[in-house]
Amino acid sequence: MLFLKPIINGAGSCYVESETRNRERMELVIDYHGEQSVVKMKIWRGNAYHERGEQQLLAYLEYFHLRKGYMLSFNFNQKKEIGVKEILLGDKLLIEAVV
Repeated sequence: MLFLKPIINGAGSCYVESETRNRERMELVIDYHGEQSVVKMKIWRGNAYHERGEQQLLAYLEYFHLRKGYMLSFNFNQKKEIGVKEILLGDKLLIEAVV
């Protein structure tokens, strides 16, 4: 958030833990220059947990009628594979960054 605030200042807004109509909470929603982006943040706790996070993000994208979403995974394992990758799930594009 500290990184995003100066970038979107005056040109958009961001919402932390915003709630959908079906009472689900999203980590971060960013409105910037008329575009909306949804960001899912997860701490790495194994593949099954990670896949549930991807499914949650897909549900958020469906809810907002978006094609692209972002996932930020915090992995504290010694032998983690860091970087950014694109994942195509159905007609949705997930951009995932592992740090």
